[in-house]
Amino acid sequence: MTEVGAPIVSRTDTFRLSYVEWGAVLAGAVLAASLSFVLLTFGTAIGLSATSPWPGSGLSAKVIVSLAVFWAMAQQIGSVMVGGYVAGRMRSRWHETGHEAEFRDGLHGALVWGIAVLISALLVFATAGAAARAGIDLASKAVGSLTATSDAMDTVLDTMLSPASSAQAATPAPAASPAGTSAAQGTPIRPRTASSDEIRAGMSRILASSVTTGSITPENRAHLAQVVAQRTGISPQEAERRVDNAVNSARDAADKARRAAILTGFVTATGLILSLGAGWWAAMRGGHHRDTSVPARFTFGDRRRPPVT
Repeated sequence: MTEVGAPIVSRTDTFRLSYVEWGAVLAGAVLAASLSFVLLTFGTAIGLSATSPWPGSGLSAKVIVSLAVFWAMAQQIGSVMVGGYVAGRMRSRWHETGHEAEFRDGLHGALVWGIAVLISALLVFATAGAAARAGIDLASKAVGSLTATSDAMDTVLDTMLSPASSAQAATPAPAASPAGTSAAQGTPIRPRTASSDEIRAGMSRILASSVTTGSITPENRAHLAQVVAQRTGISPQEAERRVDNAVNSARDAADKARRAAILTGFVTATGLILSLGAGWWAAMRGGHHRDTSVPARFTFGDRRRPPVT
C-alpha cells in the first residue's frame, strides 16, 4: 500500500557528493577578478590625469598616495562583495536551517575571495610581469639588504662626482704612473686604467655595503675620498665631506624604499582581510535574498505601469 503524503527526497540532494557549489564559486570569482582589473585600470588612468610635471599644477604627492591607497582597498573590497553576492545567490540550498545556511553561504563567499586572489595574481604576472618583478625586487631589498635603488644610487654618485667648476670638468683624470718596463721592447708598462663605468660600479658597491652594514669602514671612506678628489680636483677635505653626504643620501634612499615596501605590504594585507569579510557578508546577503525571493533588478526605480482601472 502506498503511503499518501510521504516526503519526496530530491535525487540531486541524495547523490550530491559535496556541499560546495563550485559553479557558483567560479562564477563569482571570475566576476570579482574582472571587476577588480577594470577598476584598477580606471584608477590608474585617474591617477595619471591628477599628476603633472609642471610646478603648481596637479595634486600633491601625499594626496595622490592617499587616494591610491583608498582606491586600491575600495576596488578590492567592492569587487569581492559583488562576486560573493553572486555566489551566495546562485548557490542551491539543501535542507539546512537558518544559521547553517548562512554559514555555507558565507563560506562560498570566502571561496570566491580565495579564487579571485589567485586569478588576480596570475593576471598581474601575465600582463605586468615587469612591474611585478620590480615590486618583488623592491620588497627583497627592503626586507633583505636594504640597498638603495639604482636610480637613487646613480643620483648619489652624480652628486659626489660632480666637478667644482667647468674647467675642472674638462680636465681629464691623471694617468697612472709607469709600473715597469718591457724586457723585449724597452717600453714602459702601465696598468690598465679603469673605465668610468667600472669606477662608478665599484663606488656603488661600497655605498651599498655601507648601507647594508650600517657603517662605512675607514679604508673604504678614504678610498672613495681619494677617487672623488682625483676625478673632481677638489681638496681632500671637501672630498671626504662629499663621501659622508653620499653615504647619508644612500641611507635615506634605502629607508624610503623600506617604508614604501612596508606601506605596500600593510595596505595589501589590510585590503585582503577586509575583502574576505566583505565577501563572506555579501554571500550571506545573497543567500538571504535568494531564500526570501528578493528580486534582483538593475533599474532605477519601479518601472512597472500602474494597473488600468
